[in-house]
Amino acid sequence: MKASTRTKVARSAAPLTQQHARELQAFGTVVSMPIALAKDIRRASADNLNQLLADTITLRDLYKKHHWQVSGPTFYQLHLLFDKHFGEQNELVDLIAERVMMLGGVSVAMSADVAEMTLIPRPPKGREEVPVQISRLLHAHEIVLKEAHAMARKAADDGDDGTNDLIVSNVIRTNEMQVWFVAEHLVDGPLVHADGQAGN
Repeated sequence: MKASTRTKVARSAAPLTQQHARELQAFGTVVSMPIALAKDIRRASADNLNQLLADTITLRDLYKKHHWQVSGPTFYQLHLLFDKHFGEQNELVDLIAERVMMLGGVSVAMSADVAEMTLIPRPPKGREEVPVQISRLLHAHEIVLKEAHAMARKAADDGDDGTNDLIVSNVIRTNEMQVWFVAEHLVDGPLVHADGQAGN
């Protein structure tokens, strides 16, 4: 009987920490993926989605910042609304990142990389008044929606139905709904008496 030439590896219960190796895949590249889409189409969609992902992560974090820092008479309502929208944006982050990976790409993930890529202006570290917070959120939504519309059209033209559906059904519809809920807080309407109605 021929002796085995395989070297036996000693096993241990100790964790193997401090491990290093080269990257499996460089950011900005796509690997082969049998999803019936050409490499150049998958690469274009992955690049677009990574930009959308960076901006969605930024918008998500902007909601959490304002959730923590909101103040004034509408504190309770906005504190809850901002946190709800944060959660919905967080779901979008996961969907977009997973779509990048489905296309054979590498999703942007770390905050430093997101900060380099995002098109949304960086807010100050301190607290701002509620109208400024809301205006900042609406501007961020508009940036995301503008690029989402363009990216959805490109994906449709390229035959990337999965990416188009994700952007239209999830990203655009969620952001439009959130814009409606947030924008209504900037309407300068009377709280007690209707305009032109005299008090008793």
